[in-house]
Amino acid sequence: MKNRVEELRRECGLNQEALADALEVTRQTISSLEKGRYNPSITLAFKISRYFGKPIEDIFVYEEEDND
Repeated sequence: MKNRVEELRRECGLNQEALADALEVTRQTISSLEKGRYNPSITLAFKISRYFGKPIEDIFVYEEEDND
């Protein structure tokens, strides 16, 4: 799943630590999200959505794998 977390974080002038503190997660969680190594729980996805004031679909983009 792709996401725009890093883009939105930078637009707000935040570092990873500040965003992590606001969302009550670790900086490592934010780093892993931004690098696409971790997909958030639905609870964290909603927290991120509310924090940035955007629908979840504007932040997280699910791309189906082609199994051909």
